[in-house]
Amino acid sequence: MSDKLYGEIAIENNQLEKFENRTQVRKYTIEFTCPEFTCLCPRSGFPDFATIFIKYVPDKYCVELKSLKLYINQFRNQKIFHEDVTNNILDDLVNLLDPHEIEVKGDFTVRGNIHTLVTSTHTKK
Repeated sequence: MSDKLYGEIAIENNQLEKFENRTQVRKYTIEFTCPEFTCLCPRSGFPDFATIFIKYVPDKYCVELKSLKLYINQFRNQKIFHEDVTNNILDDLVNLLDPHEIEVKGDFTVRGNIHTLVTSTHTKK
């Protein structure tokens, strides 16, 4: 019998999912706010807290929300720099969705009197 709870197992087994954009006749914007983001500092091991903002203009696909929630939660035990968090999320969503445009912002909580805001963007060629 596993000591892991069902939520821990779901996060471990997460896989970003997409579904067909049913409104391809026009461009429109989808925005998500993930206010409870956590990861670990790779130098100290202390937790980092952030709000992740995702804004994209879909082409053929949209991201499925439950899969996005589980994907975001997978970072909670990862030792990862703020810049890498933001760019990894962007890369994974670009690879999944191939959107017209996408922007990911990581707005990290102040630490040591420094506020970090990392913005990463991609536009389809």
